[in-house]
Amino acid sequence: MKYFIKLGLSFTCLFLSNIAVASTCESDCQLNQIKGYFIALDKISRKGSSNEDIDNLLALMHDEVKYVHVEYQANFNKTSWREAFIRNLKRGFYQNDDKNEMRVSNTIFGKNYTAIEYSHGLIQQDGSWQPSEPLLVLFGFKDGKISLVKELW
Repeated sequence: MKYFIKLGLSFTCLFLSNIAVASTCESDCQLNQIKGYFIALDKISRKGSSNEDIDNLLALMHDEVKYVHVEYQANFNKTSWREAFIRNLKRGFYQNDDKNEMRVSNTIFGKNYTAIEYSHGLIQQDGSWQPSEPLLVLFGFKDGKISLVKELW
């Protein structure tokens, strides 16, 4: 009987430790999510993007995500952020082509936060990428997903 109790406790501990691991997101996980964010955002910014592209970006986010842009005084939750994207899509704001691309140039990891220096840029005819001015964004993470996008430019 003691053997079965110990075995049951071992499985319970293993199960709970796997839940804890799945809900955390260390630096590699954070960087992969951030790269996915920029890829999805590039897709939205291109001519011919759709509501589906917006939904694909937002699917990467925690349900309680906040988007804050300090300079423009934007402060969105997931629903209002989606609505803002859709308004801009309907207004025809997204007209980039496949030569426009955002790239991460510097990363600083913290506990559940990552500061990113990135730039918009253009892929040149020779294949090189020409960045514009560097920008700063802070990402927060909760339950293994992006929960904060705070633009600081």
